[in-house]
Amino acid sequence: MYGPFVAAILAGAGRPPGEREGRWYDEHVKVYEYAGMTDTAREIRSAGCPVVLSGPFTQQIHDAKRWESWVSGLGGRPVHLIWVKSDPATLWQRLAARGLERDTGKLADFAAFEASMRLDDRPAAPHLVIDNRLGSAQPLDAQVASLLARLATG
Repeated sequence: MYGPFVAAILAGAGRPPGEREGRWYDEHVKVYEYAGMTDTAREIRSAGCPVVLSGPFTQQIHDAKRWESWVSGLGGRPVHLIWVKSDPATLWQRLAARGLERDTGKLADFAAFEASMRLDDRPAAPHLVIDNRLGSAQPLDAQVASLLARLATG
């Protein structure tokens, strides 16, 4: 949603084009990027349309109070968190395979990125799970179909 905008901000600030993690990014970009996504989602939802947001949202999902505040900012319930369970090997493989410039910083310091993702910490917020690990026992398409059926039935 904000890829080109973020790239322009990074370039204008003289930051590396692949920087998408760290204190500077969190304070000068991510806070506004996520606020923009939240506002956009709230506006779309106010017209009665569903919205899917994709991102780690690590700070929001691991703090129940922050989650509730974010749900309110999104326009209130219903909001469904789908936690995509991963592991270091899968995360590395997916980032390397997609080959995006925005991932270069993550891959360059993968240990720090992996730690920031909190892969082993289930969200504090209510959530459904998709197991995206390379060795998952159930195929991804079957998991998604099951999850969608569960959401459709309430």
